[in-house]
Parts: sequence; structure tokens; C-alpha cells
Amino acid sequence: MLLDKIKGVGDIKNINPSEYQELAQEIRNFLIEKISKTGGHLGSNLGAVELTMALHLFLDLPEDKLIWDVGHQSYTHKLLTGRREGFESLRKFGGMSGFPKRKESDCDCFDTGHSSTSISAGLGLVKARDIQGGTNTVVSVIGDGSLTGGMAYEALNNAAKLETNFIIVLNDNNMSISENVGGVSKYLNNVRTANAYLDIKEGVYNTLKDIPRGEKVVESIRKAKSSFKHLVVPGMFFEDIGVTYLGPVDGHNIPEMVRVFQEARRIRKAVIVHVITQKGRGFGPAERHPARFHGAEPFDIETGLPSKPRTTANYTDVFSTVMTKLGARDEKVVAITAAMPDGTGLKRFRNMYPERFFDVGIAEEHAVTFAAGLAAGGLKPVVAIYSSFLQRAYDQILHDVCIQNLPVVFAIDRAGLVGSDGETHQGIFDLSYLSSIPSMHIMAPKNKWELSDMMKFALSADVPIAVRYPRGEAYAGLREYRTPIEMGKAELIYAEGEICLLAVGSMVKTAEEVREILKEDGYKCSIINARFVKPVDEQAICWAAKYHRLLVSMEENVLSGGYGEKVRDVLDERSAGARLLQIAIPDEYVEHGNVDILKKEIGIDAKTIAAKIKKEMEI
Repeated sequence: MLLDKIKGVGDIKNINPSEYQELAQEIRNFLIEKISKTGGHLGSNLGAVELTMALHLFLDLPEDKLIWDVGHQSYTHKLLTGRREGFESLRKFGGMSGFPKRKESDCDCFDTGHSSTSISAGLGLVKARDIQGGTNTVVSVIGDGSLTGGMAYEALNNAAKLETNFIIVLNDNNMSISENVGGVSKYLNNVRTANAYLDIKEGVYNTLKDIPRGEKVVESIRKAKSSFKHLVVPGMFFEDIGVTYLGPVDGHNIPEMVRVFQEARRIRKAVIVHVITQKGRGFGPAERHPARFHGAEPFDIETGLPSKPRTTANYTDVFSTVMTKLGARDEKVVAITAAMPDGTGLKRFRNMYPERFFDVGIAEEHAVTFAAGLAAGGLKPVVAIYSSFLQRAYDQILHDVCIQNLPVVFAIDRAGLVGSDGETHQGIFDLSYLSSIPSMHIMAPKNKWELSDMMKFALSADVPIAVRYPRGEAYAGLREYRTPIEMGKAELIYAEGEICLLAVGSMVKTAEEVREILKEDGYKCSIINARFVKPVDEQAICWAAKYHRLLVSMEENVLSGGYGEKVRDVLDERSAGARLLQIAIPDEYVEHGNVDILKKEIGIDAKTIAAKIKKEMEI
């Protein structure tokens, strides 16, 4: 196998060019086999195999710098830099990350995980190089989906002023996670079809090279080509802002890409190389269903179907069902997502009420302010975004929604630990960053029925309000406990005395498990379902302090700024005598791995919590 010859960075340069396509196929076969077992980002990686090979042939890593936007398409890059063995533990606790990580390899020059960042990071590396007198090449790869993010244009605006080389590779597969939307996608579709320009360019240049003084004529044409492009290629947006544009180039033609990259390196300014790729290339199911294979669970290679199909609904499914029902009851209910109609569960809402559904692309900041405008106009917007991605819109939540006290509902999916995607995707900060904002209200459901009730309550509340729920199977226990939701009021589930567990959302299920362990050792244990993290139920906390020796706050959020701190503040203000044990995620980043393993490692699993409580009770 040719892949056996790739043991470290640069080894691809020893492969005969006639064998490039064979190597590309071996890489695809390897990725399909491994990801079918471990799960991971398949579609984006299959589409970027030849592009990655061309970049590794062109660059001298790690001296040159290669930045991957988002980074979920970096698997081939990891293979070509000697990390083949790491795929056995891909995305597992203690194993290789599914994203670029500086601590993993010198060839990963910048950690990524969220979109639209690579141009900014690359521009910083270019300036650092120039200030220190370096001569290395810097390449930022960005997908067409990521170009819907405003940060990319902020970076392009600054990159346009460069008088030194900086290569931006636009990996254009017409997809972000779901199919791209909006004006940028339409513009790139037009560019993709502009083969007339490429054919004319190649014909003219090749003819002139063969005549005397032809090279000087070519150079003159290069200087005038901007005007020429305006005649042939629609828009030429990049050239208009001062960034040289090369392409489009076939993203599966390695020699052609290497040639264009070499041409790009001669340009002493920022240059975009527009590369056309096919997401999921080489694997039929991924080609037909690219969104499904963006982040795939383990699957059967023959059929492409999940190895372990889900038999129970997850919280996203519950949200999806509730939204379609709410949309039917109230024509003012509208839904907004940032390029994730499938991931957030809004696909059914989109199909049923297309005129009230808005996919704004990878643009969380715009999504929130757009929702604020919808609310100001008298509608009832629901913004469905993953917890880790909503971080990007903090200012918009504060400035555009909460200062005006606009009734925007935030449906925060993937709140808490999400597992295999690691630090950049763990939703463990939302309680903290949302709690700091005046006018914001925050709820978390204990089970699937409470998620339904909370969404209905949120849309009737007429205030900024967030409902945060975890990834994974929706808890079906405690169905008999379904008291009506009141603003800022907790729910008493068990009242026994001695120890009181005050649990938030997903931790109510854990609290039940803790209670059973404690009861076996003879302890009496009450459970309060917090329901609201803001406003916090002070009366419930004071009741717990009056009738229990130990209060235990439980949340799947970092300790700093979370629910436990609010409980402590209430106890301090009311001079309540009960002791408080705060159970939360330590104030640190949590790496990738199975969620159950991660909970045990950071001490928020039932057995560890019970042990901490028993130790505290012995004092």
C-alpha cells in the first residue's frame, strides 16, 4: 500500500505523481473504514483528500503554516503528518482529537473548532512572520459555508491591505453542514460556472509564452486582468475589495492545484485560490446525504446506515415535535437557525412552515439580532443554536435583545458535555455567560415532557428567555412530576430531610441516582428540580437550608458563574446556616471523549457525587 510509505510529514513528496490518485483512494478507504467504527466527520474529509494532498506537496511543513477553518476536514492532514495510528482512538478520551491541536503536532499551527476564523488567524501568522523577518508561506483554508460568517469578511477587509504574500484557499463544496444559503452561495455558484474565463486565460497565456518577449506581454496582461475578469466572471467580489482571485480550480486535480498554489505564492498580497470539491466524494451514501455524514455516528459501510440505530427520542427530536405543534397553534411563531436545520431539529418546521423559517447560514451574531428585529416587529422568534456556537453572539444577546427586553426564545441544544468533539464544542459555559446579562431568563428541563412545557411557557413569557437542554437521549423518568411552570419557581420532587439536592436540568436524573446510593447508606435525601437558573428560586433555597444539614447544588456547567454560586449568594444574603457543596464542572476546558467517561473524570457522575456527599456529612 502507498499509505504505508507515509510515516511522517513530507513523505508524500516521495510518491510518484502517477500514483497520486491511487493514494487518494487508499486514504478514502482508510477514512471510511476507521470512521465507520469510531464515528466522526466523514463527508468534509472525503471531499478534501486531494486538496490536502496538494497542499502537502506544495508546502514545507511545519516551517510553512497551514490553518484549517473549523478543522473537521483535517483527517487527511493528520494522516500525512504521521498520525495514522491515532485513528484507532479518534475522538476517544485520551486519544487523537477530531480537530487540529497544537499539542498533537508541530504541523497543527492553530487550534480550531468553530467556523470563519482561519483568515483572521492566518493574517496574524503572516504579520508575525513579516515582523520577525520570516519567509515561510502561510495558507488559510476556509469553506464556502464559513464565508457566511461575518468574521471572515472582517479578516478579508484587513487582508486586502497586505503587501506581502498570504494564500487563502476557498474550499467550495456548496455545503456548510446543510446546503448553503444566501447571497454568498449564489455568488459562488455563478463563479463556479465561469469556465469561459479559465479557458480564455489558459489559451492566451500558453500562446504568448511561445513567442519572443511573450513573458513581458503576459506580465502586462496580468496587470490588466482585473478589468478582464469583470467582463467575464460575474461580480468578482474578492478582486473588488483588493484580494487577488485565482480559479475556480478542480479540487480533485492534484497537479493543477499545485500549479495554481505555486502561482499564488508569487503574488505579494492576499490571494484567494477558489477550489471546487465534492463533499462526501468516493462514498455513495455520503455523496447522496452529505448533511447526515457531516458528523457521523458509527455506521455500516455497505449501507451507510448507523450501526446502532436510535430507538428512543433525543431532546432535539422532542424540540422538533414541539416546534411544529407551536407553529400550528400560533402563526406568529417563527424559527431561526444558523446553518443547522437538521442538527437543531428545525427541518420539520421548515417543511411545514417555510415562510416562517429562516436559515441565516453560519452567522450566529446575525441570527440573534435578526430575531430581535422579528420580535420588535411583533413576531415570536425561536433561535435554535448549539450552546458552544451561541457564545459567538454574546454581544447581540446583551445589546440587541436584552437591553430592549425583547421576547426572543433561545433554544440551546447540546448544553453541557457533548463528548467526542472536545473543548471547542462542550456546552459548559452558557449558564455562566447568560446569567451575567440583566433581563435574561434561563430554564433547564429535567425530562422530555418538561422541555415541551418549557417551550410553551417561554413563548408566552414575553421576555428574553433561554431553554437549555443536553445532547442525547431524552430522559423519560419522573413523568408523574409535572407541576405547572411559574416564572422563577423550582419544583420539589422528594422531601425527606437531612440532605437536599438542588439539581439543574440533566442533573436531576443524576440526582435520582445519587439519592438511591445515599438511601442505601441510611441517609434521607430531598430533591429540588431548580427549573430556573435565573431568576433563582430564593424561597426554595431557604426552605432547603431550614430543613436540611447539607445542600448540594448540581449542574452540568462550569463552577464559575453557575447555579451553585447563585445558591451560595442566597445563603449568604439570608444568613442561612446550612452548608453548601457545589457540584459542577471545574473551571477548565474539557477534552473529547465519551460523556460518561468525562463525567467520571471531572467528578459529576452519581457515584463520585455520592462519595463527596458522604464525606461531607462525616465532618
